[in-house]
Amino acid sequence: MQSQCPWTPCKMPMTLSFKPSTFSAFSFSKQLLLHKKCIASIVSTRRGVVSYPSLMASSPSVSTTPKDAVSTQNDSTRKTQQPLQLSSLKLLVLELKLNYGGRLELIVLVGAKFELVLYALLPSNSITTCIAVAKRLEKFKTTIFTQMSSLAIKHGAINLGQGFPNFDGPEFVKEAAIQAIKDGKNQYARGYGVPDLNSAIAERFKKDTGLVVDPDKEITVTSGCTEAIAATMLGLINPGDEVILFAPFYDSYEATLSMAGAKIKCITLCPPAFSVPIDELKSAITKNTRAILINTPHNPTGKMFTREELSTIASLCIENDVLVFTDEVYDKLAFETDHISMASLPGMYERTVTMNSLGKTFSLTGWKIGWAIAPPHLTWGVRQAHSFLTFATSTPMQWAAAAALRASESYYVELKRDYLAKKKILVDGLKAVGFKVFPSSGTYFVVVDHTPFGLENDIAFCEYLIKEVGVVAIPTSVFYLNSEDGKNLVRFTFCKDEETLKAAVERMKEKLKRK
Repeated sequence: MQSQCPWTPCKMPMTLSFKPSTFSAFSFSKQLLLHKKCIASIVSTRRGVVSYPSLMASSPSVSTTPKDAVSTQNDSTRKTQQPLQLSSLKLLVLELKLNYGGRLELIVLVGAKFELVLYALLPSNSITTCIAVAKRLEKFKTTIFTQMSSLAIKHGAINLGQGFPNFDGPEFVKEAAIQAIKDGKNQYARGYGVPDLNSAIAERFKKDTGLVVDPDKEITVTSGCTEAIAATMLGLINPGDEVILFAPFYDSYEATLSMAGAKIKCITLCPPAFSVPIDELKSAITKNTRAILINTPHNPTGKMFTREELSTIASLCIENDVLVFTDEVYDKLAFETDHISMASLPGMYERTVTMNSLGKTFSLTGWKIGWAIAPPHLTWGVRQAHSFLTFATSTPMQWAAAAALRASESYYVELKRDYLAKKKILVDGLKAVGFKVFPSSGTYFVVVDHTPFGLENDIAFCEYLIKEVGVVAIPTSVFYLNSEDGKNLVRFTFCKDEETLKAAVERMKEKLKRK
């Protein structure tokens, strides 16, 4: 059910005068023409008020005059204060909250000093259309990762949901960052990257793919791979262009494509193997298809695109003059087969943007160091967008990232060995609990079928798991255009220390029962 915003336009003909430092809240009815279930208050932002007074009522029956509002002030203060003409000010929406029980709080800025807070009681199944957000982003909510991590803290649950390690990155990389700070490398970096990092990325890319790239013309350093994704979409996609995604997909893809005005087409990868339905992909490509976005190793399923699948996609792209954007942040977490970069296939470098980052490989997700590698004609668009997104990325962390990428090959061997041990603990534990566990060849994620436990969908299961069992997983329905496609699946991560993984498994064995 959708309802229009329940309040009517503001009419404030009276002069309101008060001093912020002594005034906490002011409610009125005559100055605002509101819906019968709305009342308002003004809160001084100078006082840093974050907890608004309880003013809920069935109708705005309480009215306070400007004289009442300043009654606590002395006479001398009244003489020096300047009146605030609300009728001549524009209202700027600061925040919109829909609380439990249907309580809506709309917070708007009145001038530069005060906030006008409107409260409304709405039916719990209604949605207001008075939202200060661009239409292209209206459908997107707080990310599922933020929601689940917040619930984990609230309920003291073990977080096997969001993909960040609970252990630190290597000492030699952290020491390199500290040294860079001490050496005064703390001002803006070159927009597309510190030269030493660009060179290190080029060296690593050559080792991995055999491709030689120009570090100054074909590599752009970004604030994490998420920014590389955004810069690529915004810099190379025009409104109305078709872009093909493989679902389930990292939620950033859909959001950034929406910002770019793209038309999204989705190809669903189905368990247990999550193989690419080639015939469906062929049918999806049209004259308007601009790009195909691939994530391999694949989040959330752990699938690795096979050489046969990548070669077929490459042929289709060359045949139809389509670009490929590849997200390869988990390339060093390929357990059962070697990672294949799309750009390394014949004829593909010239039409591929390869995106990667430091965080997953070196357990430094908070540093947000990413990059995009592309031929000059594609790099131009990526850099144009990057220039107006972040312009530059943390300087000392870039210097440290260069040191990280020059780590010996033994680092990567040890990384895989450690993660394989963690994966075994989680996968064996999930199977013992009663989940149907699907194969994961890469990343540090595992997808399971939760239906043996009798909950209606993935969100209901994850909420139960947090509140009653004390373990966090991620519902996968948020990774599909059609949420029904993912309602039976949830994602666990094993990028945690072994004690944490074992504790989570024990909780599930003890409290989670099949139905």
